[in-house]
This record gives sequence, C-alpha cells and structure tokens, in this order.
Amino acid sequence: MKVIFVKNLPGTADMGDIKEVSDGYARNFLIKKGYAKPATADSINKIQASEKKQQREAKKELEQSQKRAGKLEGVEIVITTKVSDGGTLYSAIGAKKICEEVKKAVGVILKPNQIELEKSIKELGEYEVKTKFPHGLEAEFRVRVEEQ
Repeated sequence: MKVIFVKNLPGTADMGDIKEVSDGYARNFLIKKGYAKPATADSINKIQASEKKQQREAKKELEQSQKRAGKLEGVEIVITTKVSDGGTLYSAIGAKKICEEVKKAVGVILKPNQIELEKSIKELGEYEVKTKFPHGLEAEFRVRVEEQ
C-alpha cells in the first residue's frame, strides 16, 4: 500500500514522503497512529503543490534577504548620544538601539538577535557590526558613535 507520511517518523520517513509499505503496517500502525494516510492521486497532487509553494516562498525569502543585506553592506550609521565628562556614554548602545538607527537611516528592518555584538558599545568611536540574515547571508556595516 502506498502512503503519504503526515508526520516525521524517525528511521522510516519524513513528513511529505510517499512510500510503499505492507498493508498491515499501514493500517495497523501508520494510519492508526496518525503518521500516514493512504496515497491517493488527489493527496499526492496536494503534497506536490504544497512543496512547489514552499519552494517559491523560500526563493522569495532568499531574494528579500539578499536585497536587505545588499542595502546594508558597507553602510555607515551615525548614532549621537550624551557623553559624560570622562568620555563614556551615559547609556550603552546595544543591538536594539542599532536596529532602530538602521531602520531610520537605511530603511532595513532588523531584529536585535540578527546583530552580532561582542558587548554593548560604551565609548565614542567607530565599530564594525556584523548582521546575519536567513539562508546564511551576512552583511557588515560601520556604526559611528558621536557626542550629541
């Protein structure tokens, strides 16, 4: 009997796989436990259409990530902030603040977990910042912290 797996079954098949299995195994275990359903022409077509849709969405997401990374690569972001007499910042600049400034300056929306900072910025100066995007893409840009 041909079945389509609707859940991952380690060691046997992944979700969406179509396999030929014995009738008893299919009826008594796979279908009964909800791991698979009988493979009909209609259900096979639905699975194939779903896979094509996922591929299109992944391609679209990759193109968007490449576009965003390209906009951000090599850009310099200037952040002005209040500084004490000793030259240290009153408040440290973290990933969240950098995301806000990138959105204002370049129009690229980032999440704080995409920004790689070893530690928060606490002094004036220039810093290289690396950003990670889906599909293994990265972009580097410069953050310059100036006195307000």
